[in-house]
Amino acid sequence: MPASYSAPYLARVLVPRLPFFYGWVVLGCVCLSGFARQGPAVAVLSIFIVPMTAEFGWSRTAIAGAVSVGGLLAAVVSPMIGPVLDRRGARLILCAAVLATGLSTMALSLTQSLAVFYLLFCFARLNWASPFELGLYGALNNWFVARRAFAASIATLAQMAGLVALPLIAQFAMNKGGAQGGDWRHGWIAVGATVLIVGFVPTFLLLVRKPEDVGLLPDRKPTSTAGVAAVEPRFSRAAALRTSSFWLLSLYTVLVFPVQAGVSLHQAPHLIERGLSPTAAATVIAFFSAMSAVASFGIGLLPRRWPVRYGLFVAALALSGGSFGLIVVHSLTAACLAGGLFGLGIGGILTLLPVAWADYFGRESYGAIRGMALSLQVLAQAVGPVLSGALRDWSGTYTDSLIVLGILAVLAMAAALFARPARAPVP
Repeated sequence: MPASYSAPYLARVLVPRLPFFYGWVVLGCVCLSGFARQGPAVAVLSIFIVPMTAEFGWSRTAIAGAVSVGGLLAAVVSPMIGPVLDRRGARLILCAAVLATGLSTMALSLTQSLAVFYLLFCFARLNWASPFELGLYGALNNWFVARRAFAASIATLAQMAGLVALPLIAQFAMNKGGAQGGDWRHGWIAVGATVLIVGFVPTFLLLVRKPEDVGLLPDRKPTSTAGVAAVEPRFSRAAALRTSSFWLLSLYTVLVFPVQAGVSLHQAPHLIERGLSPTAAATVIAFFSAMSAVASFGIGLLPRRWPVRYGLFVAALALSGGSFGLIVVHSLTAACLAGGLFGLGIGGILTLLPVAWADYFGRESYGAIRGMALSLQVLAQAVGPVLSGALRDWSGTYTDSLIVLGILAVLAMAAALFARPARAPVP
């Protein structure tokens, strides 16, 4: 693999001169891209549901459908992007994803019809669900093995920071622009501009495909004795598909991600219907995102010898408890408690699942294997918002949807306990 494919000039200049492992620079690039990723996150879209439906008269099911359609598109492209990630690295994929996301979210400010909204948001959501997910964790898993959980926790923490900041940035821009007639359109401009400013330049200039491309090894410089990488499994995609581990992790994914997407998207309108103000609802969303960050950081401090499936179990437990708790909220304090518990679960699954896939099957074909599983993940994410919106339109409240999603999280707890590492890696 020619270094020019994955090691930009500035990176090749810096590697021999830095007194520390270049993987930490890669981690910084991943963190900034992860922050930028959250432009079309469901928590951000949640801020726009009330003002956009008020202006256009769309149903909650209709606006949630854009999340689902974007997920369906991502499910189609993920298996194709995964092998490209293995061959060319994350720099190409992440740079393209940041540009596409920033421009499309800014263009959402020009929305005049549901068709235009679907075209732009589905494209942004496709990037969120597939290229970003594969690129971020593909880069990390190439550079870290023994320190993989810690690196993933920091990367997820940065993404949670985006989930905290971008809804607040959008709400601030909407409030400020409203006096001039800008309203929600100013919010989308602010979101897209933030994505472009934060995410593109560091990734373009500094991200390197894997440590071997610049004469290093995972976790360390070759001459260092610290952080020696653990022995890795080496599965091809075909071999991974023949293991029960692949399908159990996939089952867990299919069960938890409708919960993640369904609750996150409809959280703000549910809280407003329970009597909270739009600003209070945005505060709860920021708090649940902050608790996701707390969970992500805490996971990075756990001993690596602890089985990752136990962490997945606890994450599903928190999702279930948070979903059921949101049913009975009636005050800002109660909403923060339920939303915070749900956020702990979100931080757990977002941090631990990429680690589990890499730990179970290795980094050699991570993109190809994760690309297959990601199709199931984004399909599951597509189901959650539509299911939640449809049940709300049918019943008039979000109670039924929260009950259904809470039960799915309970079932995921059982799947997690059975998802043990595969035993027969390909030589």
